[in-house]
Amino acid sequence: MASEELAKKLQRRLMLEVSTENANGTVLENNNHLGEPEEKAVTCSADTELSAKLTRRLGINEGITEPRQAKMFNPYTEFKEFTRKQIKDMEKMFKHYDSGKDGFIDLMELKLMMEKLGAPQTHLGLKNMIKEVDEDFDGKLNFREFLLIFHKAATGELEEDSGLMALARLSEIDVSTEGVQGAKHFFEAKAQALTSGSKFEAEIKAEQQQRKRMEEDKKQRRAAFKELKSAFQ
Repeated sequence: MASEELAKKLQRRLMLEVSTENANGTVLENNNHLGEPEEKAVTCSADTELSAKLTRRLGINEGITEPRQAKMFNPYTEFKEFTRKQIKDMEKMFKHYDSGKDGFIDLMELKLMMEKLGAPQTHLGLKNMIKEVDEDFDGKLNFREFLLIFHKAATGELEEDSGLMALARLSEIDVSTEGVQGAKHFFEAKAQALTSGSKFEAEIKAEQQQRKRMEEDKKQRRAAFKELKSAFQ
């Protein structure tokens, strides 16, 4: 039903465009000016793009065309050099400065972050910071690009006096609780390579055991409550 309605809308639109062109045909012929070919080309391009989108949507509704799947990003598997705690700390920091809550840190949000960290940057400096890790060229930082800052800091890919290095240094992503030489700052421990696979699995197992203990505690409390309730009946 939805695909039939969409097809009818597309047909009505095409018929409307044809009728409009026929009605204004004489005017278009008598108004020959230099910008006309460019305007026709733009209109044709827009119509072609719209037609392609509507055709694709119709194909998806009919089950002929497969919808595009967004690439899933898993920070724990892609950035194996970090522990789960470190990534969660970075995510917490990212969300804190993402004041627009749109999943990005833009130029103004990065400006505020650097000021809060005590390392204010010029407008050009902020743009260069984003440019260095901006893989999709949208002029802002997503969470993956934010993690790249710490990755580059850990692997020595950043200049010591760069804005990104200042961000990594001043962010104080704490690794002391992970037992890596008792380091206070994240990249003070960059020379210590963590065994990513086994440590990752150990952290997952610890979290699962903690959840299991919590569930068992809940069951015991429920059982005790039922026993107490039955004693008063």
